[in-house]
Amino acid sequence: MGYPQMLTDTAVRKAKGKDKPYKLFDGHGLFLLVNPNGRKGWRLKYRINGKEKLISLGPYPEVSLAKAREKRTDARKLLVDGIDPGVAKRAAKYAKAEQGANTFEAIGQEWFDKNSPRWSESHSTRSKRLLEKDLYPWLGSQPIAEIDAPELLRTIRRIESRGALDTAHRALQYCGMVFRYAVATGRADRDPSGDLRGALPPVRKKHHASITDPKAIGELLRAIEGYEGHLLTKCALSLAPLVFVRPGELRRAEWDEIDLKTAEWRIPAEKMKMPAPHIVPLSDQAVAVLEEIQPLTGKGKYVFPSVRSKDRPMSENTVNAALRRLGYTKEQMTGHGFRSMASTLLNEQGWHHDAIERQLAHAERNGVRAAYNYAEHLPERRKMMQAWAEYLEHLRSGAEVVPIRTAR
Repeated sequence: MGYPQMLTDTAVRKAKGKDKPYKLFDGHGLFLLVNPNGRKGWRLKYRINGKEKLISLGPYPEVSLAKAREKRTDARKLLVDGIDPGVAKRAAKYAKAEQGANTFEAIGQEWFDKNSPRWSESHSTRSKRLLEKDLYPWLGSQPIAEIDAPELLRTIRRIESRGALDTAHRALQYCGMVFRYAVATGRADRDPSGDLRGALPPVRKKHHASITDPKAIGELLRAIEGYEGHLLTKCALSLAPLVFVRPGELRRAEWDEIDLKTAEWRIPAEKMKMPAPHIVPLSDQAVAVLEEIQPLTGKGKYVFPSVRSKDRPMSENTVNAALRRLGYTKEQMTGHGFRSMASTLLNEQGWHHDAIERQLAHAERNGVRAAYNYAEHLPERRKMMQAWAEYLEHLRSGAEVVPIRTAR
């Protein structure tokens, strides 16, 4: 279609704001609206079914004079076919929004937002980083219903190719959860991650380095006793073998969870990712460590706060870094290794296996039974934790130690 062209690029560019909005017409309903603040925008006036209507064609200079004329031509073609350009514009905008809401990234973010409040801070951070660094750049902009197994595998292979096999497995697991969420919410028909079962080589499980020889344990405990670093770190090192919780649970310990009078530390279920809280009976030696640090951090939230901010827990690398400072390599001992140390020796000493597993928070991590039995074997666990602390004390002193066996 040809139209008389009344405007020029120069006239449009030089148009300035006045006291009131005014229009510069280009013919066949197209005009430039100039506002008092100098902002300009294209408008198209048209008639359909006997009614006069107006739509916006975009701001100037983002939409040039030539582009505005193209949009006018497209709109008038729709009018010839009896289609309202305004209705067509809203439908296109809605379709685009729908498509954006159905991308892998949009659904992945929705899934993350719904689930992450139940996760620990470190797990949430790691999960978000994996999604943003390893998945969204390749899958994020695609409609989730169009992603098939071969394309998903290519994305996972990129992670595997850099030697991060464990991360690749975790990424595939996350993809499966996002796809299943999309299926549940009606935005995908199936989960293609299931087709990739066996496509990745299995991860070789790494055992956390630990010391289980009694003589070597005594040397480690004496090294901890002589630690010359920060008091917070020394107390964390001293408490770790006495309670043998996971390193993340130790560094995120809160004073509100600890009752020194009853000698109990109750870790909330949400922190443990379990159906019920985890009870840690505190030996006299563990209480002594906590009493030593209480004047320093007892008025705050965390037992072991970060040196940079009292509102954050100790860094996850602090205990391991302290062990390195004491001369222990990562192949010799880790913060997690205190758990293996306790498990090995307590089993050797004859304590009830179920009591040990319950204290390690291994047993009944899911199901209704756990909600009712989180205090299972508690009397025996109290005896065991005190006997364990006394055993470690003898090892530290270098005394000849006779293994302590519980009554069966």
